[in-house]
Amino acid sequence: MFLLRSLLFAIVFYVGSVPYVIAAFIGTYSSVALLRSAVRGWSVYHRFTMRWILGIRFHVEGELTSGSVLYAIKHESFMETIDMPRLFHLPAVVTKRELFDIPCWGTAAKAYGMIPVDREGGASGLRAMIALAKEIKAADRPIVIFPEGTRVAHGERPPLQSGFAGLYKLLGLPVVPIAVNSGALTPKGKPWWRSGVMTYKVGETIPPGLPREEVEVRVHAAINILNN
Repeated sequence: MFLLRSLLFAIVFYVGSVPYVIAAFIGTYSSVALLRSAVRGWSVYHRFTMRWILGIRFHVEGELTSGSVLYAIKHESFMETIDMPRLFHLPAVVTKRELFDIPCWGTAAKAYGMIPVDREGGASGLRAMIALAKEIKAADRPIVIFPEGTRVAHGERPPLQSGFAGLYKLLGLPVVPIAVNSGALTPKGKPWWRSGVMTYKVGETIPPGLPREEVEVRVHAAINILNN
């Protein structure tokens, strides 16, 4: 049953995504409002299909902050990446550069304000990421980073990647850590989802200017609290 529902979800979601991607691509060259509406609409559509096909409900514990802030979020499935425009207002998500090579989607993502991170770019790649992040900060938009660097199975607690500390130090933004449990509903590497409640647990806001070791310890503990 899990596999059949997940297959139906994949068909409905990906086929239904095509009009949103096309609209976002058109909006890239014609209308910022159309671009942003298409991105948010795609995220809302994603939630709708997960709720009514997979039987997954969403719950947020705690209060989300508005404006320019650095959200540090646990990454256990593709779900939370697509859900960001629905959860926040005009978020700029730090994501791997390879995704920007996807036809149409990559062009629209760049225009929307997604922040590519080149894991093999060294210091020059980090500088480019920081420069773009500063532009997003000036526009009073939230920035989202998955500080462990990649998607992990539920229960895994890898160390934070260095890019998080760099953003935190150079942007001077408060950090809001958020734990998720999406991996408990979809085993890593498996093609199915179980029904249930996907939870975001919002941690205590961490002020800017703390030593690297302290902020990393606090963020790591907060984003992994649902793994306990």
